[in-house]
Amino acid sequence: MHTHDHSQAAGGVLRWSLVATFAFVAVEVLAGFRAHSLALLSDAGHNFTDGLALALACIGVYVQAKPADEVKTYGYHRAGVLTAFVNALALALLSCGILYESVRRLSRPEKVETGVMMAVAAAGLVLNGAIAFLLQRASRHDLNIRGAFLHMFGDALGAAAIVAGAAAIRSTGWTVVDPALSILIGLLIIWTAWGIVREALNILLEGLPSGLSLQDVTDSMRAVEGVLGVHDLHIWSLGSSTRAMSCHVLIADVPPSQSDAILHRLNHLLLDRFHIGHTTVQFEHLSCAISQNGCAIPVHEAREGHSH
Repeated sequence: MHTHDHSQAAGGVLRWSLVATFAFVAVEVLAGFRAHSLALLSDAGHNFTDGLALALACIGVYVQAKPADEVKTYGYHRAGVLTAFVNALALALLSCGILYESVRRLSRPEKVETGVMMAVAAAGLVLNGAIAFLLQRASRHDLNIRGAFLHMFGDALGAAAIVAGAAAIRSTGWTVVDPALSILIGLLIIWTAWGIVREALNILLEGLPSGLSLQDVTDSMRAVEGVLGVHDLHIWSLGSSTRAMSCHVLIADVPPSQSDAILHRLNHLLLDRFHIGHTTVQFEHLSCAISQNGCAIPVHEAREGHSH
């Protein structure tokens, strides 16, 4: 309930931040053309993509509260992942255009209006810094919101760089600082986009969630009381912050009440330590054909235990 309240509060922050960010992008584009500042235009492109990131975060907050149905039995977690993937590719193409124009201007730098450049960047620093500050608390509890926080924090750093660049141009007259800043911003955008593409592809291809070690999960499960072995272990992401797992667990031939206790301990471990909330565990009971020399022939009998 505590986490849910944080997400709802962050949802309100995300909605007004989204409107404020796109409004600022429009202002930054107009100011960039007026001041002939490629750095401002590049930062406007960066802010636009971060506005899309805020939109995705808003969708994520909404989708997380939407129940699964008979068709989408796991819910709609991957809708945001697909959108993020498409947006990141578009972001990479935009960055290539920014880098091309920046390199061209390095050889033929244009005069920029440092006053307009500095004022708009300072406004961006205040706006992005305020949004990042408001999202910071909720980002501790929600991976989706944490991504939006990192985007806005990066924007605040970019705006600070433009303010410093405008001051440098005013004091030294080196107009090459403007396209040089654009190159740095373009590279920052590509780095951000690559991270989104890589994470989205990993989720879409049902790869192991980042930060997890399959061996670590296996060893931790084997250490649970009553577990004799673990195999056929698969872990994947349903969305950016929802994990699922299926596996076979070997236990002794015990009564159902004892196997239920083992299942409870496993689910408790997986949720608390590895944040895996959707688990499917199939128990295999180990029994023995007793011979004169003791337990000689292992026999596997399957029993399923499910937790969602």
